[in-house]
Amino acid sequence: MSRVAIIGAGIGGLTTAIGLQRRGWDVSVFERSGANSQVGAGLSLFGNGFRALDAVGAGDAVRAIAGPPQRLTTGQRRRDGRWLATTAHSLISELRVVHRADLHRVLTDELEPGTVTYGKEVDGPLDGFDVVVAADGLRSPTRGTAIRYSGYTSWRGVTTRPVDLLGGAGESLGRGERFGLAPLPDGRVYWFGVVSMPAGTPFPDEFAEVRRRFASWHAPIAEVLDATDPAAVVRTDIHDLAKPLPSFVMGSVVLLGDAAHAMTPDLGQGANMAIEDAATLTCVLSTLPIKDAIAAYDEIRRPRTQAVARKARLMGRLLQSRNPLRDVLLRLTPPSVTARQLTALQQWSPPEVTLAA
Repeated sequence: MSRVAIIGAGIGGLTTAIGLQRRGWDVSVFERSGANSQVGAGLSLFGNGFRALDAVGAGDAVRAIAGPPQRLTTGQRRRDGRWLATTAHSLISELRVVHRADLHRVLTDELEPGTVTYGKEVDGPLDGFDVVVAADGLRSPTRGTAIRYSGYTSWRGVTTRPVDLLGGAGESLGRGERFGLAPLPDGRVYWFGVVSMPAGTPFPDEFAEVRRRFASWHAPIAEVLDATDPAAVVRTDIHDLAKPLPSFVMGSVVLLGDAAHAMTPDLGQGANMAIEDAATLTCVLSTLPIKDAIAAYDEIRRPRTQAVARKARLMGRLLQSRNPLRDVLLRLTPPSVTARQLTALQQWSPPEVTLAA
């Protein structure tokens, strides 16, 4: 039986563990944090993410917590609520927003008991494993490559009760500021506020700063903030990789998720790319000899994920722009252009790999 060690019990690491364990691998996951220590708020799962979850056998379990499709108007609008651009429902019909802690719980439940060891820091070589998967995040010590600050910071939160979104979701844009709203399955609202500023800028009261900047924006933003527990708000300076990696593979070590291609969250594809990584790695390791499978994983995943990372950074620059022409550009962008971009982002299926003759 082949053995794999997975460093990191985030979304990508757990999805990899599910896929390989169900295909007969001996799987050990090592997570430096304690059990039930997941923080964060909501994350978006698109059609590509669900197809990748289906490929490892976890799609139905995740759909059970993701809820039905939403019929809200979504896109970008001004801080006064006037729409600049809207997205056709058909393009995001599979999109669901889930709470990160709920997704983590469901994925963990899909594994055999004892698969994950919590409170385990991996600070040296792991012997006795055929493959080591480094799914250890943005600041991966396995990777070691520098990260860069995007120029903006983010506050994220979830309301403690349902809030009526008044028919609209998506992002509202100011000058160097934006505020996002997304419904969770139980009616609560996941929100985020993004502001361009130097990294590490301190505030005596983080939530008071959020209210100062955004409470006067269009409804129901003030109500969403009123329904939020300030102690549960997360502040994160947004980073991505300083430069694309030349390879996702180092011998028998494979980089996955943010460790391989950390990107800004501006396309909502970070978790989806990690899940795609996991499904692809599961597929190639189940089909090819290990050395060939690792090489195939790198060849398949690196071009797509690095292209998405570039697009995410460009989108972030556009949405954070202080130039009033930004709004004009959004209004005048043909819907066909948006359709092509969203379709391309969500085009994923399990790779077709076969043993060489």
